[in-house]
Amino acid sequence: MATRDTHQEHLGHVVFITAAAAIGGFLFGYDSSVINGAVVGIQRHFAVGPVEIGIVVAIALLGSAVGAWTGGRLADRWGRTRTMQVAAALFAISSIGQMLPFTVYDLALWRVLAGVAIGMASVLGPAYIAEVAPPAYRGRLGSFQQLAIVLGIAVSQLVNYVIARLAGGDVNNPLWGLEAWQWMLGACVVPALLYWLFAANIPESPRYLVMAGRDQQARKVLAEVEGAGVDLDVRLREIHQVLRTEEKPTLRDLRGSALGLLPIVWVGIILSVFQQFVGINVIFYYSSVLWQSVGITQANSLLISFSSSVINIIGTFIAIALVDRIGRKPLLLIGSAGMAVSLATAAWAFSAAETVNGSPQLPSPQGPIALMAANAFVLFFALSWGVVVWVLLGEMFPNRIRAAALGVAASAQWIANWAITVTFPVLSEWNLPLTYAMYAGFAVLSFLFVTRWVRETKGRRLEEMG
Repeated sequence: MATRDTHQEHLGHVVFITAAAAIGGFLFGYDSSVINGAVVGIQRHFAVGPVEIGIVVAIALLGSAVGAWTGGRLADRWGRTRTMQVAAALFAISSIGQMLPFTVYDLALWRVLAGVAIGMASVLGPAYIAEVAPPAYRGRLGSFQQLAIVLGIAVSQLVNYVIARLAGGDVNNPLWGLEAWQWMLGACVVPALLYWLFAANIPESPRYLVMAGRDQQARKVLAEVEGAGVDLDVRLREIHQVLRTEEKPTLRDLRGSALGLLPIVWVGIILSVFQQFVGINVIFYYSSVLWQSVGITQANSLLISFSSSVINIIGTFIAIALVDRIGRKPLLLIGSAGMAVSLATAAWAFSAAETVNGSPQLPSPQGPIALMAANAFVLFFALSWGVVVWVLLGEMFPNRIRAAALGVAASAQWIANWAITVTFPVLSEWNLPLTYAMYAGFAVLSFLFVTRWVRETKGRRLEEMG
Protein backbone atom coordinates (compact mmCIF):
# COMPACT_ATOMS: atom_id res chain seq x y z
CA MET A 1 0.00 0.00 0.00
CA ALA A 2 2.81 2.38 0.93
CA THR A 3 4.56 1.70 -2.39
CA ARG A 4 1.36 2.38 -4.32
CA ASP A 5 0.74 5.61 -2.39
CA THR A 6 4.34 6.68 -3.05
CA HIS A 7 3.94 5.94 -6.77
CA GLN A 8 0.71 7.96 -6.94
CA GLU A 9 2.33 10.85 -5.08
CA HIS A 10 5.32 10.74 -7.45
CA LEU A 11 3.10 10.62 -10.54
CA GLY A 12 0.96 13.47 -9.18
CA HIS A 13 4.12 15.55 -8.75
CA VAL A 14 5.17 14.89 -12.37
CA VAL A 15 1.67 15.74 -13.62
CA PHE A 16 1.80 19.02 -11.67
CA ILE A 17 5.19 19.93 -13.14
CA THR A 18 4.17 19.17 -16.72
CA ALA A 19 0.80 20.93 -16.32
CA ALA A 20 2.61 24.03 -15.04
CA ALA A 21 4.92 23.98 -18.07
CA ALA A 22 1.89 23.55 -20.36
CA ILE A 23 0.47 26.90 -19.21
CA GLY A 24 2.66 28.26 -22.00
CA GLY A 25 0.49 26.24 -24.38
CA PHE A 26 -2.63 27.75 -22.82
CA LEU A 27 -1.21 31.22 -23.50
CA PHE A 28 -0.31 30.06 -27.00
CA GLY A 29 -3.95 29.13 -27.72
CA TYR A 30 -5.44 32.06 -25.84
CA ASP A 31 -3.31 34.78 -27.42
CA SER A 32 -3.58 33.25 -30.90
CA SER A 33 -7.38 33.30 -30.94
CA VAL A 34 -8.32 36.22 -28.68
CA ILE A 35 -7.83 38.66 -31.56
CA ASN A 36 -10.94 37.21 -33.27
CA GLY A 37 -13.25 38.85 -30.76
CA ALA A 38 -11.46 42.18 -31.03
CA VAL A 39 -11.12 42.50 -34.82
CA VAL A 40 -14.32 44.49 -35.39
CA GLY A 41 -13.59 46.77 -32.44
CA ILE A 42 -10.05 47.52 -33.68
CA GLN A 43 -11.30 48.21 -37.19
CA ARG A 44 -13.93 50.68 -35.97
CA HIS A 45 -11.72 52.33 -33.34
CA PHE A 46 -8.87 53.10 -35.73
CA ALA A 47 -11.07 53.44 -38.86
CA VAL A 48 -8.89 51.08 -40.91
CA GLY A 49 -9.72 48.81 -43.82
CA PRO A 50 -9.43 45.06 -44.37
CA VAL A 51 -5.80 45.22 -45.53
CA GLU A 52 -4.61 46.91 -42.32
CA ILE A 53 -6.70 44.69 -40.07
CA GLY A 54 -5.44 41.61 -41.91
CA ILE A 55 -1.86 42.67 -41.23
CA VAL A 56 -2.64 43.19 -37.53
CA VAL A 57 -4.14 39.70 -37.26
CA ALA A 58 -1.49 37.82 -39.23
CA ILE A 59 1.64 39.67 -38.15
CA ALA A 60 1.73 37.87 -34.79
CA LEU A 61 2.39 34.64 -36.67
CA LEU A 62 5.62 36.05 -38.09
CA GLY A 63 6.64 37.03 -34.57
CA SER A 64 5.85 33.46 -33.54
CA ALA A 65 8.27 32.12 -36.15
CA VAL A 66 11.00 34.35 -34.70
CA GLY A 67 10.14 33.25 -31.14
CA ALA A 68 10.20 29.57 -32.07
CA TRP A 69 13.54 30.01 -33.88
CA THR A 70 15.22 31.73 -30.93
CA GLY A 71 13.38 29.99 -28.07
CA GLY A 72 15.24 26.72 -28.41
CA ARG A 73 18.64 28.39 -28.52
CA LEU A 74 17.84 30.51 -25.46
CA ALA A 75 16.63 27.39 -23.63
CA ASP A 76 19.99 25.73 -24.25
CA ARG A 77 21.83 28.84 -23.04
CA TRP A 78 19.70 29.99 -20.07
CA GLY A 79 17.82 26.84 -19.14
CA ARG A 80 14.24 25.76 -19.83
CA THR A 81 12.54 27.35 -16.81
CA ARG A 82 14.35 30.69 -16.98
CA THR A 83 13.46 31.01 -20.66
CA MET A 84 9.84 30.22 -19.75
CA GLN A 85 9.94 33.19 -17.37
CA VAL A 86 11.20 35.42 -20.18
CA ALA A 87 8.33 34.23 -22.42
CA ALA A 88 5.82 34.89 -19.61
CA ALA A 89 7.18 38.44 -19.18
CA LEU A 90 6.84 39.05 -22.94
CA PHE A 91 3.24 37.77 -22.80
CA ALA A 92 2.39 40.16 -19.96
CA ILE A 93 4.11 43.21 -21.48
CA SER A 94 2.59 42.64 -24.94
CA SER A 95 -0.89 42.16 -23.42
CA ILE A 96 -0.71 45.54 -21.69
CA GLY A 97 0.64 47.13 -24.88
CA GLN A 98 -2.19 45.68 -26.99
CA MET A 99 -4.68 46.85 -24.39
CA LEU A 100 -3.46 50.48 -24.56
CA PRO A 101 -2.37 51.18 -28.17
CA PHE A 102 -2.04 54.72 -29.54
CA THR A 103 -2.33 53.76 -33.22
CA VAL A 104 -2.95 50.63 -35.25
CA TYR A 105 0.77 50.58 -36.04
CA ASP A 106 2.01 50.27 -32.47
CA LEU A 107 -0.77 47.72 -31.91
CA ALA A 108 0.80 45.69 -34.72
CA LEU A 109 4.20 45.94 -33.00
CA TRP A 110 2.74 44.69 -29.72
CA ARG A 111 1.17 41.84 -31.69
CA VAL A 112 4.63 40.95 -33.03
CA LEU A 113 5.97 40.86 -29.45
CA ALA A 114 3.06 38.65 -28.39
CA GLY A 115 3.86 36.40 -31.34
CA VAL A 116 7.47 36.07 -30.20
CA ALA A 117 6.22 34.91 -26.79
CA ILE A 118 3.79 32.46 -28.43
CA GLY A 119 6.59 31.02 -30.56
CA MET A 120 8.85 30.60 -27.54
CA ALA A 121 6.08 28.83 -25.62
CA SER A 122 5.48 26.52 -28.59
CA VAL A 123 9.08 25.30 -28.27
CA LEU A 124 9.63 25.37 -24.51
CA GLY A 125 6.61 23.34 -23.42
CA PRO A 126 7.19 20.21 -25.55
CA ALA A 127 10.97 20.21 -24.92
CA TYR A 128 10.64 20.57 -21.14
CA ILE A 129 7.81 18.05 -20.79
CA ALA A 130 9.67 15.46 -22.88
CA GLU A 131 12.77 15.90 -20.71
CA VAL A 132 11.06 15.50 -17.32
CA ALA A 133 8.39 12.92 -18.17
CA PRO A 134 9.06 9.20 -17.47
CA PRO A 135 9.09 7.21 -20.77
CA ALA A 136 5.94 5.23 -19.84
CA TYR A 137 3.89 8.43 -19.51
CA ARG A 138 5.73 10.75 -21.88
CA GLY A 139 3.15 10.64 -24.67
CA ARG A 140 0.21 11.43 -22.39
CA LEU A 141 2.11 14.12 -20.51
CA GLY A 142 3.40 15.58 -23.77
CA SER A 143 -0.22 15.82 -24.87
CA PHE A 144 -0.77 18.39 -22.12
CA GLN A 145 0.72 20.99 -24.46
CA GLN A 146 -1.98 20.54 -27.10
CA LEU A 147 -4.72 20.17 -24.47
CA ALA A 148 -3.60 23.49 -22.99
CA ILE A 149 -3.68 25.09 -26.45
CA VAL A 150 -7.26 24.02 -27.19
CA LEU A 151 -8.38 25.04 -23.70
CA GLY A 152 -6.76 28.43 -24.27
CA ILE A 153 -8.73 28.82 -27.51
CA ALA A 154 -12.02 27.92 -25.83
CA VAL A 155 -11.40 30.12 -22.76
CA SER A 156 -10.51 33.12 -24.95
CA GLN A 157 -13.86 32.76 -26.72
CA LEU A 158 -15.66 32.54 -23.40
CA VAL A 159 -13.83 35.57 -21.96
CA ASN A 160 -14.54 37.59 -25.11
CA TYR A 161 -18.22 36.67 -24.87
CA VAL A 162 -18.44 37.69 -21.19
CA ILE A 163 -16.65 41.01 -21.82
CA ALA A 164 -18.91 41.77 -24.80
CA ARG A 165 -22.02 41.03 -22.72
CA LEU A 166 -20.76 43.26 -19.89
CA ALA A 167 -20.31 46.04 -22.48
CA GLY A 168 -23.85 45.68 -23.77
CA GLY A 169 -23.08 43.49 -26.78
CA ASP A 170 -20.85 45.96 -28.65
CA VAL A 171 -17.06 45.59 -28.38
CA ASN A 172 -16.62 49.35 -28.96
CA ASN A 173 -18.80 50.26 -25.99
CA PRO A 174 -16.97 51.71 -22.95
CA LEU A 175 -16.22 49.36 -20.05
CA TRP A 176 -14.34 50.49 -16.93
CA GLY A 177 -12.73 53.42 -18.74
CA LEU A 178 -11.70 51.55 -21.90
CA GLU A 179 -13.47 50.01 -24.86
CA ALA A 180 -14.47 46.35 -24.48
CA TRP A 181 -12.05 45.06 -27.15
CA GLN A 182 -9.15 46.55 -25.19
CA TRP A 183 -10.08 44.47 -22.13
CA MET A 184 -10.24 41.39 -24.37
CA LEU A 185 -6.63 41.87 -25.41
CA GLY A 186 -5.48 42.88 -21.92
CA ALA A 187 -7.04 39.90 -20.14
CA CYS A 188 -4.13 37.72 -21.24
CA VAL A 189 -1.95 39.35 -18.58
CA VAL A 190 -3.61 37.16 -15.91
CA PRO A 191 -2.52 33.74 -17.28
CA ALA A 192 0.83 35.31 -18.24
CA LEU A 193 1.54 36.15 -14.60
CA LEU A 194 0.49 32.64 -13.56
CA TYR A 195 2.89 31.19 -16.14
CA TRP A 196 5.75 33.27 -14.73
CA LEU A 197 4.92 32.19 -11.17
CA PHE A 198 4.81 28.48 -12.01
CA ALA A 199 7.93 28.64 -14.20
CA ALA A 200 9.80 30.17 -11.26
CA ASN A 201 8.84 27.25 -9.01
CA ILE A 202 9.14 24.09 -11.13
CA PRO A 203 12.47 22.21 -11.31
CA GLU A 204 14.90 22.70 -14.15
CA SER A 205 15.21 19.95 -16.75
CA PRO A 206 17.68 17.27 -15.55
CA ARG A 207 19.21 17.08 -19.01
CA TYR A 208 19.92 20.81 -19.04
CA LEU A 209 21.38 20.57 -15.52
CA VAL A 210 23.78 17.83 -16.63
CA MET A 211 24.67 19.93 -19.67
CA ALA A 212 25.44 22.82 -17.31
CA GLY A 213 27.60 20.64 -15.03
CA ARG A 214 25.13 20.60 -12.13
CA ASP A 215 24.95 16.84 -11.54
CA GLN A 216 23.74 16.96 -7.94
CA GLN A 217 20.73 19.06 -8.90
CA ALA A 218 20.12 16.78 -11.89
CA ARG A 219 20.17 13.74 -9.58
CA LYS A 220 17.62 15.38 -7.30
CA VAL A 221 15.26 16.24 -10.17
CA LEU A 222 15.58 12.75 -11.70
CA ALA A 223 14.60 11.27 -8.33
CA GLU A 224 11.55 13.57 -8.27
CA VAL A 225 10.33 12.81 -11.79
CA GLU A 226 11.36 9.18 -12.39
CA GLY A 227 10.64 7.70 -8.97
CA ALA A 228 12.52 5.80 -6.28
CA GLY A 229 12.88 2.60 -8.32
CA VAL A 230 15.21 4.18 -10.90
CA ASP A 231 19.00 3.71 -10.67
CA LEU A 232 20.06 7.37 -10.66
CA ASP A 233 23.71 6.55 -11.31
CA VAL A 234 22.77 4.66 -14.48
CA ARG A 235 20.45 7.46 -15.64
CA LEU A 236 23.13 10.11 -15.09
CA ARG A 237 25.68 8.00 -16.96
CA GLU A 238 23.27 7.61 -19.88
CA ILE A 239 22.76 11.37 -20.13
CA HIS A 240 26.49 12.05 -19.75
CA GLN A 241 27.29 9.51 -22.45
CA VAL A 242 24.94 11.22 -24.90
CA LEU A 243 26.32 14.67 -24.04
CA ARG A 244 29.93 13.50 -24.40
CA THR A 245 29.34 12.09 -27.86
CA GLU A 246 27.76 15.25 -29.21
CA GLU A 247 29.01 18.81 -29.48
CA LYS A 248 27.28 21.88 -28.06
CA PRO A 249 24.14 22.45 -30.15
CA THR A 250 24.12 25.24 -32.69
CA LEU A 251 22.28 25.69 -35.96
CA ARG A 252 25.42 24.30 -37.61
CA ASP A 253 24.75 20.99 -35.87
CA LEU A 254 21.49 20.69 -37.81
CA ARG A 255 23.31 20.66 -41.12
CA GLY A 256 23.45 17.46 -43.14
CA SER A 257 23.65 16.11 -46.64
CA ALA A 258 19.88 16.10 -47.20
CA LEU A 259 19.33 19.53 -48.78
CA GLY A 260 21.49 21.19 -46.15
CA LEU A 261 19.88 19.68 -43.02
CA LEU A 262 19.94 16.40 -41.14
CA PRO A 263 17.17 14.04 -42.33
CA ILE A 264 15.57 13.97 -38.86
CA VAL A 265 15.33 17.79 -38.91
CA TRP A 266 13.59 17.66 -42.29
CA VAL A 267 11.12 15.13 -40.88
CA GLY A 268 10.29 17.56 -38.05
CA ILE A 269 9.92 20.49 -40.47
CA ILE A 270 7.66 18.59 -42.88
CA LEU A 271 5.49 17.28 -40.03
CA SER A 272 5.07 20.87 -38.84
CA VAL A 273 4.17 22.11 -42.32
CA PHE A 274 1.62 19.35 -42.94
CA GLN A 275 0.01 20.10 -39.56
CA GLN A 276 -0.87 23.55 -40.90
CA PHE A 277 -1.33 22.85 -44.64
CA VAL A 278 -4.39 20.66 -43.99
CA GLY A 279 -6.09 23.98 -43.16
CA ILE A 280 -6.98 23.54 -39.50
CA ASN A 281 -6.59 27.21 -38.63
CA VAL A 282 -9.09 28.13 -41.32
CA ILE A 283 -11.66 26.64 -38.94
CA PHE A 284 -10.44 28.61 -35.92
CA TYR A 285 -9.61 31.94 -37.61
CA TYR A 286 -12.26 32.12 -40.33
CA SER A 287 -15.06 29.68 -39.50
CA SER A 288 -17.58 32.43 -38.79
CA VAL A 289 -16.86 34.09 -42.13
CA LEU A 290 -16.78 30.69 -43.83
CA TRP A 291 -20.24 29.64 -42.67
CA GLN A 292 -21.72 33.05 -43.44
CA SER A 293 -20.31 32.77 -46.97
CA VAL A 294 -22.57 29.77 -47.58
CA GLY A 295 -25.70 31.31 -46.12
CA ILE A 296 -25.62 30.53 -42.37
CA THR A 297 -26.58 33.46 -40.12
CA GLN A 298 -23.99 35.29 -38.03
CA ALA A 299 -25.41 34.03 -34.72
CA ASN A 300 -25.48 30.42 -35.92
CA SER A 301 -21.98 30.70 -37.39
CA LEU A 302 -20.62 31.82 -33.99
CA LEU A 303 -22.40 28.89 -32.34
CA ILE A 304 -20.83 26.51 -34.87
CA SER A 305 -17.41 28.03 -34.18
CA PHE A 306 -17.79 27.41 -30.46
CA SER A 307 -18.99 23.84 -31.07
CA SER A 308 -15.83 23.24 -33.11
CA SER A 309 -13.75 24.28 -30.08
CA VAL A 310 -15.63 21.78 -27.91
CA ILE A 311 -15.03 19.01 -30.46
CA ASN A 312 -11.37 20.03 -30.54
CA ILE A 313 -11.13 19.50 -26.77
CA ILE A 314 -12.90 16.11 -26.98
CA GLY A 315 -10.53 14.96 -29.72
CA THR A 316 -7.54 16.07 -27.64
CA PHE A 317 -8.69 13.94 -24.70
CA ILE A 318 -9.06 10.96 -27.06
CA ALA A 319 -5.47 11.49 -28.23
CA ILE A 320 -4.19 11.69 -24.66
CA ALA A 321 -5.87 8.35 -23.91
CA LEU A 322 -4.45 6.64 -27.01
CA VAL A 323 -1.01 8.12 -27.72
CA ASP A 324 0.88 5.83 -25.32
CA ARG A 325 -1.33 2.81 -26.03
CA ILE A 326 -1.35 2.53 -29.81
CA GLY A 327 1.60 4.80 -30.56
CA ARG A 328 2.35 8.03 -32.41
CA LYS A 329 2.54 6.75 -35.98
CA PRO A 330 -0.80 4.86 -36.03
CA LEU A 331 -2.60 7.94 -34.67
CA LEU A 332 -1.07 10.14 -37.37
CA LEU A 333 -2.17 7.69 -40.09
CA ILE A 334 -5.71 7.48 -38.69
CA GLY A 335 -5.88 11.27 -38.55
CA SER A 336 -4.55 11.77 -42.09
CA ALA A 337 -7.06 9.31 -43.54
CA GLY A 338 -9.97 10.81 -41.60
CA MET A 339 -9.01 14.38 -42.52
CA ALA A 340 -8.65 13.51 -46.21
CA VAL A 341 -12.14 11.99 -46.36
CA SER A 342 -13.82 14.75 -44.33
CA LEU A 343 -12.11 17.58 -46.26
CA ALA A 344 -13.00 16.00 -49.60
CA THR A 345 -16.60 15.65 -48.40
CA ALA A 346 -16.67 19.31 -47.35
CA ALA A 347 -15.29 20.34 -50.77
CA TRP A 348 -18.09 18.39 -52.48
CA ALA A 349 -20.74 19.92 -50.22
CA PHE A 350 -19.49 23.50 -50.71
CA SER A 351 -19.61 23.01 -54.49
CA ALA A 352 -23.41 22.89 -54.22
CA ALA A 353 -23.67 26.47 -52.85
CA GLU A 354 -26.13 28.59 -54.83
CA THR A 355 -27.39 32.16 -54.73
CA VAL A 356 -31.01 32.61 -53.64
CA ASN A 357 -32.46 36.15 -53.57
CA GLY A 358 -28.95 37.58 -53.68
CA SER A 359 -27.66 35.51 -50.72
CA PRO A 360 -25.55 32.33 -50.79
CA GLN A 361 -27.14 29.15 -49.48
CA LEU A 362 -26.28 25.47 -49.17
CA PRO A 363 -29.22 23.25 -50.16
CA SER A 364 -30.20 20.07 -48.33
CA PRO A 365 -28.53 17.63 -47.81
CA GLN A 366 -25.26 19.43 -48.60
CA GLY A 367 -25.70 21.96 -45.78
CA PRO A 368 -25.85 19.42 -42.92
CA ILE A 369 -23.20 17.29 -44.64
CA ALA A 370 -20.80 20.26 -44.85
CA LEU A 371 -21.30 20.93 -41.13
CA MET A 372 -20.71 17.29 -40.19
CA ALA A 373 -17.67 17.06 -42.46
CA ALA A 374 -16.09 20.21 -40.99
CA ASN A 375 -16.59 18.96 -37.44
CA ALA A 376 -15.30 15.49 -38.39
CA PHE A 377 -12.19 17.20 -39.78
CA VAL A 378 -11.65 19.02 -36.47
CA LEU A 379 -12.14 15.76 -34.53
CA PHE A 380 -9.68 13.76 -36.66
CA PHE A 381 -7.11 16.56 -36.46
CA ALA A 382 -7.46 16.90 -32.70
CA LEU A 383 -7.09 13.18 -31.96
CA SER A 384 -4.02 12.90 -34.16
CA TRP A 385 -1.96 15.68 -35.72
CA GLY A 386 -2.97 18.31 -33.19
CA VAL A 387 -1.43 16.34 -30.32
CA VAL A 388 1.01 13.88 -31.87
CA VAL A 389 3.11 16.41 -33.80
CA TRP A 390 3.89 18.29 -30.57
CA VAL A 391 4.69 15.02 -28.78
CA LEU A 392 7.01 13.96 -31.60
CA LEU A 393 8.75 17.32 -31.83
CA GLY A 394 9.50 17.10 -28.12
CA GLU A 395 11.04 13.63 -28.29
CA MET A 396 12.15 12.65 -31.83
CA PHE A 397 15.42 14.61 -32.02
CA PRO A 398 18.76 13.52 -30.53
CA ASN A 399 19.23 14.96 -27.04
CA ARG A 400 22.00 17.41 -27.90
CA ILE A 401 20.17 19.13 -30.77
CA ARG A 402 16.63 18.77 -29.41
CA ALA A 403 15.94 22.38 -28.46
CA ALA A 404 17.59 23.86 -31.57
CA ALA A 405 15.92 21.38 -33.95
CA LEU A 406 12.55 21.88 -32.26
CA GLY A 407 12.97 25.62 -32.72
CA VAL A 408 13.57 25.24 -36.45
CA ALA A 409 10.61 22.86 -36.86
CA ALA A 410 8.29 25.12 -34.85
CA SER A 411 9.41 28.15 -36.88
CA ALA A 412 8.44 26.28 -40.04
CA GLN A 413 5.07 25.57 -38.45
CA TRP A 414 4.44 29.25 -37.77
CA ILE A 415 5.45 30.26 -41.29
CA ALA A 416 3.10 27.60 -42.69
CA ASN A 417 0.36 28.86 -40.35
CA TRP A 418 0.91 32.40 -41.63
CA ALA A 419 0.79 31.23 -45.25
CA ILE A 420 -2.56 29.48 -44.74
CA THR A 421 -3.97 32.43 -42.76
CA VAL A 422 -3.17 35.08 -45.35
CA THR A 423 -4.11 33.03 -48.44
CA PHE A 424 -7.46 31.57 -47.38
CA PRO A 425 -9.57 34.73 -47.93
CA VAL A 426 -8.29 35.10 -51.51
CA LEU A 427 -8.47 31.38 -52.28
CA SER A 428 -11.97 30.97 -50.84
CA GLU A 429 -13.25 33.94 -52.83
CA TRP A 430 -11.72 32.44 -55.95
CA ASN A 431 -13.03 28.89 -55.44
CA LEU A 432 -14.03 27.61 -51.99
CA PRO A 433 -14.61 23.94 -53.00
CA LEU A 434 -11.25 23.76 -54.77
CA THR A 435 -9.55 25.30 -51.74
CA TYR A 436 -10.90 22.54 -49.51
CA ALA A 437 -9.97 19.95 -52.14
CA MET A 438 -6.40 21.29 -51.94
CA TYR A 439 -6.39 20.82 -48.14
CA ALA A 440 -7.66 17.27 -48.68
CA GLY A 441 -4.74 16.71 -51.07
CA PHE A 442 -2.29 17.79 -48.37
CA ALA A 443 -3.94 15.32 -45.96
CA VAL A 444 -3.34 12.52 -48.47
CA LEU A 445 0.31 13.57 -48.87
CA SER A 446 0.70 13.64 -45.07
CA PHE A 447 -0.48 10.01 -44.93
CA LEU A 448 2.13 8.96 -47.49
CA PHE A 449 4.86 10.93 -45.71
CA VAL A 450 4.15 9.38 -42.30
CA THR A 451 4.04 5.89 -43.83
CA ARG A 452 7.50 6.30 -45.36
CA TRP A 453 9.48 8.63 -43.10
CA VAL A 454 8.16 8.81 -39.53
CA ARG A 455 9.60 6.39 -36.96
CA GLU A 456 7.66 5.25 -33.90
CA THR A 457 8.99 6.74 -30.62
CA LYS A 458 6.54 5.13 -28.19
CA GLY A 459 8.26 3.87 -25.02
CA ARG A 460 11.81 4.77 -26.11
CA ARG A 461 14.17 6.77 -23.88
CA LEU A 462 15.16 10.19 -25.19
CA GLU A 463 18.80 9.06 -25.15
CA GLU A 464 17.92 6.43 -27.78
CA MET A 465 16.65 8.99 -30.29
CA GLY A 466 18.70 9.75 -33.34
